[in-house]
Amino acid sequence: MASLSVRKGLTRTACTPHHSLIIVGQNKHVKRIPFDLLSVKLESLIDAERWQIVLDRLPANGSIPIYLSQAKLISISDFASRHNSPANPHAVTRLVRTAEVVGKATTSLSVVILTEFAHALANVSAVAKCFPLYSRKTTSPPALKEIVVEVVFVDQQNAEVPEEDMAALQSVATAIRTTARLVDTPANELTTDAFVDEALEIAKQLGGVQTTVIRGDELRMRGFGGIYHVGKAGPTPPAFVVLSHQPEGAKCTYGLVGKGLVFDTGGMQIKGMISMPSMKVDMAGAAALLTAFSTLVSCGFTQKLHVCQCIAENNISPAANKPDDIITLLSGRTVEINNTDSEGRLVLSDGVYYAKHTLKANVILDMATLTSAKVQVTGRYHAAALTNCASLERKIERAGRFSGDLVHRMVFAPDLHFADLESVVADTKNSHLGGKELGPPSAVAGHFIGSDIDFGEGLRWAHIDLGFCEMDGERATGYGVALMAALLGEHTNARVLSESK
Repeated sequence: MASLSVRKGLTRTACTPHHSLIIVGQNKHVKRIPFDLLSVKLESLIDAERWQIVLDRLPANGSIPIYLSQAKLISISDFASRHNSPANPHAVTRLVRTAEVVGKATTSLSVVILTEFAHALANVSAVAKCFPLYSRKTTSPPALKEIVVEVVFVDQQNAEVPEEDMAALQSVATAIRTTARLVDTPANELTTDAFVDEALEIAKQLGGVQTTVIRGDELRMRGFGGIYHVGKAGPTPPAFVVLSHQPEGAKCTYGLVGKGLVFDTGGMQIKGMISMPSMKVDMAGAAALLTAFSTLVSCGFTQKLHVCQCIAENNISPAANKPDDIITLLSGRTVEINNTDSEGRLVLSDGVYYAKHTLKANVILDMATLTSAKVQVTGRYHAAALTNCASLERKIERAGRFSGDLVHRMVFAPDLHFADLESVVADTKNSHLGGKELGPPSAVAGHFIGSDIDFGEGLRWAHIDLGFCEMDGERATGYGVALMAALLGEHTNARVLSESK
């Protein structure tokens, strides 16, 4: 598949049958950009007079050909509602993806982004989401070998943008495509063992990262009852993997905990013909946090950072969990399983408990494709966040708008809703089975995870349910990488990752 590189400013390229061009930016920036600045891209196609004709016909939100089908100009609406990102990145992704400038003979593509510095992360991320890496097609392999994203900062001279910022944008773009590759890969290839190997390879590439791997029967012996019992019926063993970055002088410890279900059949309460296809995506939270960890560390993260991967396959066999089974989590809490398809909260409970009590994290962020009900809470563009901390809640929502990975809050009220999970024979049940008279299912699922760390008492905790954000049609989006980069970017050397810098 084609490589993707991110560069500052423009390089001269001739538009030939083997090279295509997209210029994209908000309408106000496209209208104001001088032709002379773009001439290195346009002079072989059109002159200044014809460029003005193109601008006069440019829609407020849409695209127009510049030269035949090889070059297009994309205008992004200047309007964005208050719960959208001001960069309007979803429109960028949609219009770049459908630009249709890449022909059978095209070997290279230039994507020129006209952007404000504050929108660069969202815009580069939006473009990276357009070019997936995973494919097993054996006919008509694409000729496209290289994608060059050229960033033109409309509010600053290019010389004022440090190389650290460009390196950060490159890292985020690469991480998004890697996340999407992992999510797109089916479970017969991305087994639990293969997912462990992916994590260890990232640690190896980073260097200086400590690794912990606990898998199979060792999970059971060490008390990881959630991960072990969810994954014990899978064809390859469940695992808990921790990558740790511990720089000197750090004052805070962050724990990222990801749900890594490489496939989810629903277990004994098996999913149906319609709902089971696509369940390879149930590891999207772990994939996003793994590659976000890589990006943050490579950008000089100054605090302690751990990423905990709760890896399993929820399958069926005589050994699988059954309704009415009672298991014991790492915390010692007993759980009556009344829904084998509510497995994500079981593995994450082990993960957050480990992050708090073993890693001594001050801030714990867990991310998961946790509930199908989430789409009724915030839709398919916004993830749903549940947190014990009002300031962290606001920060997550701001990071979502800044990065383009949108997030909106859920109701945090364990004193009102956790009672929905009462059991008469164990400490708790793992599901309230969606009764209409009970609490909001997605929030209750998050409260289950939080209960293993006293709902975040003594630290800051947030649960992010990214259900339905991880896919666009049948392709993974790489959701979550840019969000984490923006949320924690203040601790890196890259100003472009944080609006607070």
